[in-house]
Amino acid sequence: MIDNRSKYSQLIKAEAQRLGFMSCGISKAEFLEQEAPRLERWLKNNMHGEMTYMENHFDKRLDPTILVPGAKSVVSLLLNYYPEEQQREDSYKISKYAYGTDYHFVIKDKLKELLNYIKEKIGEVDGRAFVDSAPVLDKAWAAKSGLGWIGKHSNLLTKQVGSFYFIAELIIDLDLEYDTTVTDHCGSCTACIDACPTQAIVDAHVVDGSKCISYFTIELKNEIPSYAQDKMDEWMFGCDICQDVCPWNRFSKPHNQPLFNPNQAILDYSKNEWEELTQELFSDIFKKSPVKRTKYAGLMRNIKFIKPH
Repeated sequence: MIDNRSKYSQLIKAEAQRLGFMSCGISKAEFLEQEAPRLERWLKNNMHGEMTYMENHFDKRLDPTILVPGAKSVVSLLLNYYPEEQQREDSYKISKYAYGTDYHFVIKDKLKELLNYIKEKIGEVDGRAFVDSAPVLDKAWAAKSGLGWIGKHSNLLTKQVGSFYFIAELIIDLDLEYDTTVTDHCGSCTACIDACPTQAIVDAHVVDGSKCISYFTIELKNEIPSYAQDKMDEWMFGCDICQDVCPWNRFSKPHNQPLFNPNQAILDYSKNEWEELTQELFSDIFKKSPVKRTKYAGLMRNIKFIKPH
């Protein structure tokens, strides 16, 4: 029998590149042994806060063959979102990943295209596409697929491009050639740990999600705790501090995905304009944006909380 694993792997990677993905790596679909105790500890210590969905599907998070019966390979993909232009200095801040169209839509379409291409070129291949919307530990898979290492801020880091990219997966029942992991290049640097205003990075590679500014401004439905009052650094949606201070992000280059280009208001609005935002303007500016997740009331709550007193 001819072993086509190498040929098929090259085919998939070439098509991923054509579709605009920054890089593509492949790993064997198997139980994530190292992640299991970490995830268990993280949940036990309540570091997920109100994100109760993190408690669900524990086994599925760790074993892709439960998620996709017959799964043989996890194809991990990175898509750059680093913006060419950033918000003005005197503005309330929005995380860079949320400047443009919601990445779920952008990436889902690309993944469907990739899966169809695989079926067309290789034959009957069964699988599913995942973009941060199912119990998949995407950073762990990307690291296993050799696309980078997990930094101390628990984001995936890549030498040439830093960390401003989305991660997505195809889990398929096709045997492929697997990539090898890369070494950790954080060294003794603790820039991300030192810079986090709420001290959410409690240890190297351990982030207490319930203390994270992103969690406060997006996931938390109740009031933001008073101890965070002067620590929000004017972030009204998400937070990029641990990535902004990371030396590896000196190598970030602007994306070339028009759908990630921001509505001009995101770049131009001053604090006063954000404070006076109406529901109508919110709906217009963030029509297809991830910022919709926090809803108008949530964004105004965040602004009110971080507004200088």
